[in-house]
Amino acid sequence: MRVEKLSIQALRCLDDVTVEPAPGMNVFIGANGAGKTSLLEAVFLLSHGRSFRAGARDALLQRGASALTIYAELVRDDGQRRRVGLGREGQRWQARLDGQSAPISQLVSECAVVSFDPGSHALIAAGAEERRRFLDWGVFHVEHDFLDLWRRYQRALKQRNSLLRAGETAGSLYLPWERELDDTAQAITVWRKHYLDQLLVLVTKYVAQLVPELGSVALRYRQGWGDEWSLGETLAAQRYRDMGRGHTTQGPHRADWTVSYEYAPLREHLSRGQEKLTAVACLLAQAELFAQHAGEWPIVCIDDLASELDQIHQAGLVGQLRDAHAQILISGTDCPPSLRSDALLFHVEQGRVSPLL
Repeated sequence: MRVEKLSIQALRCLDDVTVEPAPGMNVFIGANGAGKTSLLEAVFLLSHGRSFRAGARDALLQRGASALTIYAELVRDDGQRRRVGLGREGQRWQARLDGQSAPISQLVSECAVVSFDPGSHALIAAGAEERRRFLDWGVFHVEHDFLDLWRRYQRALKQRNSLLRAGETAGSLYLPWERELDDTAQAITVWRKHYLDQLLVLVTKYVAQLVPELGSVALRYRQGWGDEWSLGETLAAQRYRDMGRGHTTQGPHRADWTVSYEYAPLREHLSRGQEKLTAVACLLAQAELFAQHAGEWPIVCIDDLASELDQIHQAGLVGQLRDAHAQILISGTDCPPSLRSDALLFHVEQGRVSPLL
């Protein structure tokens, strides 16, 4: 999968930009604040419906603009072409697919992007929400019924939380929603565990190359409630405690997964650099697992490569992606030495982008 053409209007400092990336390596060079990250952010938005920048939702729209638009022409490895777009006016987002309005979930299913950026170490170091997003994005692209099941779970969760906040005590009001939560939670948990089992095979390969000093690796899943009871039984037993808190405290929406090593069993044992390399291993594994199921690699975005990895690991990462024949979009203040031979270079300055010949 690759972006053949990308057009952006009113996204941060990018006013009216059109870029035609190469199928392989593309490097966007410019000073800090020139708009390099925003280019990668635009592609990521098409794939996830959100930014990879923390707290970026209200800052996406260019100052003084009333709306922003992102448009891309995608080409799959089998030659199939799709036109995808995402626009925002005020707080309202609208997706388009081949010129027709479409749900954002359908847009996300058509455009697959994996991103490594300065915030990616949060996959290892931050709270569970980031890891659940990572996990569910992967499951979404493998299990096509996952989204509908997750929506059923969220709908039942919302109803139960409303009863809790209202202080309802009649068990009969809770039972239908707790039964629905129990039924959907079982399938969600099975799919997530199966995905992590597949991911572990590839994570093992990449950590052996990136952080061999840490020994063997394991991925551990915590389903969000205790193993001794079903979720339905757990929720029934927890009603009064949950009522005091005003929300449901156990279930797949509270799940987490962690990475542990033979010689670093706890996250706190990892250095900041080892956290970054572990995140790279997980992201590369997710990209390759996507390729195994979809028959093609996702688009790979790497923001500020030189500041995140040393030259040895830069070369290793770039070599892996080059061998996979993935389309890679990389930003930086300069072109890394490992890319100078075969990358298409673009210069970014004050929100304008031009190819370097």
